[in-house]
Amino acid sequence: MILTGPEITMAAADGRLRITPFDEAQVNPNSYNVRLGPTLLTYTTPVLDAHRPNPTHRIDIGTDGYILRPGQLYLGHTIEEVGSDTFVPLLFGRSSVGRLGLFVEITAPIGDIGFHGQWTLMLSPIRPLRVYAGMKVGQIMFFVAVGPVTPYSGKYQTATGPQSSAYWQDLAPLEAVAP
Repeated sequence: MILTGPEITMAAADGRLRITPFDEAQVNPNSYNVRLGPTLLTYTTPVLDAHRPNPTHRIDIGTDGYILRPGQLYLGHTIEEVGSDTFVPLLFGRSSVGRLGLFVEITAPIGDIGFHGQWTLMLSPIRPLRVYAGMKVGQIMFFVAVGPVTPYSGKYQTATGPQSSAYWQDLAPLEAVAP
């Protein structure tokens, strides 16, 4: 079951989910709009390595916006801190943003029950696109979970700002990996 807009509002008021800051104007019939934060990260090496941390470059989106370029992955973040110990959140790009050729969260829309923080957004434009901090870039839907819950307590908990991949923390050292 998916939460309706009025139920999202009630759940935010009674603490079953947290959206900070919460603005009733961002509630949709069955989702909540989230806004793009003021910071982007890009990776600085031509080849990324899943077994190691990858260096990044920080970009601050100014008042005139920032032009995203095709062929580049941008890591953004939501202004809102969103999480729930009760519901499963899923984040998708807004259709109006998709119609501008910006892919948002294509491969990783699901959040874990128990995660609380700003969401990192994977942004991939198909043509040059000027984006602005504060623009409504995505929407989060909340689903009812069935069964026992083990809350998330992983490496991205309480994230603030865009987070580069920490996939390498999940792996055994390269020396221990069989060829």
